[in-house]
This record gives sequence, C-alpha cells and structure tokens, in this order.
Amino acid sequence: MAASSSKPVPLLKDELDIVIPTIRNLDFLEMWRPFFEQYHLIIVQDGDPTKVIKVPEGFDYELYNRNDINRILGPKASCISFKDSACRCFGYMVSKKKYIYTIDDDCFVAKDPTGHDINALEQHIKNLLSPSTPFFFNTLYDPYRDGADFVRGYPFSLREGVPTAVSHGLWLNIPDYDAPTQLVKPHERNTRFVDAVLTIPKGSLFPMCGMNLAFNRELIGPAMYFGLMGDGQPIGRYDDMWAGWCIKVICDHLGLGVKTGLPYIWHSKASNPFVNLKKEYKGIFWQEEIIPFFQAATLSKDATSVQKCYIELSKQVKEKLGTVDPYFVKLADAMVTWIEAWDELNNSAEEKTTENKAPVAAAK
Repeated sequence: MAASSSKPVPLLKDELDIVIPTIRNLDFLEMWRPFFEQYHLIIVQDGDPTKVIKVPEGFDYELYNRNDINRILGPKASCISFKDSACRCFGYMVSKKKYIYTIDDDCFVAKDPTGHDINALEQHIKNLLSPSTPFFFNTLYDPYRDGADFVRGYPFSLREGVPTAVSHGLWLNIPDYDAPTQLVKPHERNTRFVDAVLTIPKGSLFPMCGMNLAFNRELIGPAMYFGLMGDGQPIGRYDDMWAGWCIKVICDHLGLGVKTGLPYIWHSKASNPFVNLKKEYKGIFWQEEIIPFFQAATLSKDATSVQKCYIELSKQVKEKLGTVDPYFVKLADAMVTWIEAWDELNNSAEEKTTENKAPVAAAK
C-alpha cells in the first residue's frame, strides 16, 4: 500500500530496514502502524517453516523462513540459529539499507510521562545521526540533544565526537531480567522513565538487549552476529549479549560510539523464568569467564575493518574460551562462517574501513 501523500516522510525512510524475528502472527504491528508503515520490514520466521505468518495489510515487507535461509546461504546457513530469536541476524545480513532497527513482537508503543505515544524509531534515528562521546563523559549526558551541551571542563578537542554505530533502547513494564532475578522478583515492573541518552564510555562493556535496538549497518553490521543459540546448542538467551560484547570491543578499537537510554518501548510479556533458567544456566557460569575475556581483548593495528576485527576476535575466542567449553570452538568457527556469508551476500571484497569517517550531523 502506497503511503498517503498527506503523510510526512519519516526520517531515513529509504535508508532503514526494520527487522523482526517471530513465530506468530504480527498483530502487534497494528499499534506501530503510525511509525512503521512507511518503512520496509524484514521478517525472519523462526520454527516451523510451513506455518503461515500473517502480517497486517499495508506494510511493505519480505519474509524469510528456515527454508529460505538454507536456500540463500547453503552450507553456511549453519551459522544462523534455529528456534531462537538469534535468527534475526539473518535479516541484518540480507538487508541492503544503511540502518537497521530490530524489535521483538511482544514490544508495544510506550507512553512518555505526559501520556504521548513514544516514536521509538524516530528517537533511535536521532541517536544514530548525532555523534557519541566515548572518550570523556559528559555529566549532562548527550550534549547534542536539545537543552543540553558540553559542560565546563569538557575538552574542546573532543567535542566533535565520533560516529554513532549503535543505539540501545530500554523498556517499560517487563524489565530484561535474567532467570534468577525473575524468580526472586516475579512481580517487579519498570515504571521509571529516565529522559536521558548516554554514550557508553570506551573500555566499558554493557549487557545489550536486542528487543529495541538500532545500528548503522555500514559501520558495525558485520559484527552484529547473534551467535549460535537455541536448537542443538547448550545455551540460549545470550545471543544479544554476545553480539553486544563483540561490537563494543570493536567499536572501541575503531573509534565508534554506542549509546543507551531513550527510546523506551512497552515490553508486554514476561517469559517463563523456569524455561529461561534452563536456557541460561550455563551462560550464568560461563559469563564469569567471558566478561574478563572481553575486558582484556585487544585488536591489532592491522584490524582496520569490522570484518578484520571480527576474524581476529574469533581466533581469540577459540584460543582462550575454547578451554572453558568446546561450544566456544564451535562458536568461533561460526563467527568466521558468518563473516564469509556476510561478504558473499554483500559483495564486501572491497572492505570499508572507518578511516574515512562518515559525516555525522547533530540531530535534535
């Protein structure tokens, strides 16, 4: 359905894809229609490929199921998880747009403290189009937002900032808790709306959640691999965490920024904590070794592209985490397969480097 001529053209309409992993009909899109209808959707269907997924009328979309993934990637489809939302990263790979926004199908439009609907996608775009400040913390948070600036004592040499690669949004209602926290706080809900956007400082890792996330695909796309999770794997619910640790190490190395904070979505459904515990329990132990690994990870001066950084990181994963569990050897191999598949689909023989930094505008 063509967009009405009376509708204003949204930001980056032809430069952004919305990626949605799902196993069910996408009725949730009705609530997002005012904000998503003019964008292109990439739907990655998980589970039974013979099941018909219904999409509300009026949306421009393409839908891929497991059969499509196997057909397009051939043997390299082994790097795409099955029966886990990690399958969403296939959408990142097949997209041809500069920017990606990914959202889960149990996430709805939240309201700000004044009762107005929050256009989460618009705020993500503003985050991505304005610079980040990873090298020096600004105590008024994002200095590029309306009503803020750099505070006294902030070095003028750093006020230009760096390109923003990732915008990590948050959630009202159901917080993104792990299974043990869910079990001890079954009724806890997040009602706090914090009107802030922060740049995560260089050298600091963070727990990235994939249900309300946007990124610049040209700057960091090849590192947005959500790993091997779900069916046939010893771990689940660490897909976005793994990607977040990898992208942060690479962004720090390449001089790119990661923001967190606004926008909020309304997370409507709490997943089963007992099912989650079964998926997470190895990760809960393993992360005590994974985190120090990423904190200590360094990349060589020859790693001038995201692909080169990722391959270097995969070798370190195999060497240093392979002793934790054989799963990490398999994961390291999948990381390489992912990059090979990405390059085949995206004609990346001529790798882009961040040496020629993309211009960034201070969107407000």
